[in-house]
Amino acid sequence: MAVTVEAGPGGMLITRGAAVEVAFRVRGDGPAVVLLHGTSANHAVWEPVVDRLQPGARVISLDQRGHGRSGKPASGYRGPDFAGDVVVVLDALGIDRALVAGHSLGARNAWLTGALFPERVAGVLAVDYTPWVEPSMLDDLLVRVEAGNRSFDTVDDVRRYLQQRYRMLPADAVDRRARWGYRRDGEGRLAPLADPAAMRQLIDGLREPWDAEFVSVAAPMSHVRGALSRITTDSAWNAAVAARPHDRWVVDRSADHYVPEENATLVASEIEHLLSLDSEGPHGTLR
Repeated sequence: MAVTVEAGPGGMLITRGAAVEVAFRVRGDGPAVVLLHGTSANHAVWEPVVDRLQPGARVISLDQRGHGRSGKPASGYRGPDFAGDVVVVLDALGIDRALVAGHSLGARNAWLTGALFPERVAGVLAVDYTPWVEPSMLDDLLVRVEAGNRSFDTVDDVRRYLQQRYRMLPADAVDRRARWGYRRDGEGRLAPLADPAAMRQLIDGLREPWDAEFVSVAAPMSHVRGALSRITTDSAWNAAVAARPHDRWVVDRSADHYVPEENATLVASEIEHLLSLDSEGPHGTLR
């Protein structure tokens, strides 16, 4: 069955006919850019980045499987599953090649897409994640994510909780997470759209390093890290730099793990840099 695109909830689009339905939003026109969020987040965390890119790019921000308004299968949360979803969306939109940028979980999925589908990826931006993130960091991530599996009476209650959990996020970023990351459950309370079973599986999947694939990406790669990150330590970052010394490596001294929401200008500028490399290369503009 051919994959098609239909109108989805909340003004989004959604793939139909694939094994897992993927919800996404498209803005702008020009070179294609795919944006992949982190664990328990959703497409809306990228809105400030999209605002900066969309005058000159066709920006596709996904709710990755298990999250948001996308499908939540009982299994299928290893890296190649997520990378395959990117290709499904590109095929459904008739896009041959795209730049793929991701944060955290999305960074891993971005480089895996570049490694597994090199003909479809013209560049990769990996934000605050490397194959050498320590297991103890993933243990801590699981605890924080599972603590977030709770319900709330009002959106204001959600906002207060998120501001406490993500202390460095600006108020507008907290508001986006509150508006797009929750839905009313059977008791009328606001519950996370990120599926708890999926979160446990995908965090377990992050323990598979995919370091050989990281090294094998042929497309230009750039990397951004928040110096205050609780996920990407100095050791994890330095190991990645040693593995790909000729890539572009950028550290935001004032950000923690959530760089796309705390410094959208920096992340957008790194994407624009990668787009400029492709426009000068043998393949021409991404479409």
